[in-house]
Amino acid sequence: MAAADLIDRARAGDGDAFRELTEPHLRELKVHCYRMLGSFEDAEDALQNTLLSAWQSLGRFEGRASLRTWLYRIATHRCLDARRAAARRPAKEWDVPGVEPPEPTRLGEIVWLQPLPGDLLEDAADVPLGPEARYEQAESVSLAFVTALQALPPRQLAVLVLRDVLGFRASEVAGMLDSTVDSVDSALKRARAGLRRHRSGAGAGEPGPPAAGSPAEDAIVGRFVRAWEAADVDALVALLTDDVFMSMPPMPFEYQGRDVVARFCAGLFDAGRRFDLVPSRANAQPAFGAYLRGPSGISHGVGLYVLTLTDSRISALTRFDNSVLPWFGLPRTLPSRG
Repeated sequence: MAAADLIDRARAGDGDAFRELTEPHLRELKVHCYRMLGSFEDAEDALQNTLLSAWQSLGRFEGRASLRTWLYRIATHRCLDARRAAARRPAKEWDVPGVEPPEPTRLGEIVWLQPLPGDLLEDAADVPLGPEARYEQAESVSLAFVTALQALPPRQLAVLVLRDVLGFRASEVAGMLDSTVDSVDSALKRARAGLRRHRSGAGAGEPGPPAAGSPAEDAIVGRFVRAWEAADVDALVALLTDDVFMSMPPMPFEYQGRDVVARFCAGLFDAGRRFDLVPSRANAQPAFGAYLRGPSGISHGVGLYVLTLTDSRISALTRFDNSVLPWFGLPRTLPSRG
């Protein structure tokens, strides 16, 4: 059915027509909200608010821009509203019993960061980007990139995502943000500079990761699984870059450098904790559900680890708590291996 006919039906109150109009855009809109907010849960809320706003204001849609552009305009404003509300997840205390962690290198500020399930990217990655896009899809959802985005002022963040990630023209972004092209260009310049500052210590200029699913990626991931499940700190350390970075939102502890990350991991293993890992993908990166082996043989899900790879090494390791496991289709427990 033609889009114009669906719009007419939706304006008349046909919910099925509205769903048919918006369904093709839902995944990419959710990914957009995730980049803006850094939180999967907040992105879901923003998407629902976007759809509600679109339904309520469809009568004012004049068709001067495409429906997709109009939906991006609404989603961006709902995300800016969420940023202004500042109701972000608070930091959590250290909660691993029997383990005393090393003194952190620093305390992170982006404690609301959450991972993005890999299946959301499968369809969204096929969306054609505009002519102004500067980033590959995988890079634009990487944990390092999304974390750096969260440090930008909200309006600069919106402009950078719309221009450099999605490739909308300056005139389109100005229309979305009720602004001028000059204002958009100025905000983009400041956003790019801010992004460079925040990413300068996060592996900028290093070799990129191996291709997803390639033999090179499989090799380093396999070595990581063997080392972690065997609690082999030496084998694990051999996989890490000298300046490897470890974080664990919503706990603010951050560790920089191979020695301190090795001490952290050794503390986990020395406490007698042994793990089973179940593979997944998050933010276009290798990820694993981590399951702590119990005395009964049943393993209990304790978190999700996401690896950032640089060439043939691990340059970052991010640990999320077990609340995220259902988003990835991962169970709460694993049966006994015996």
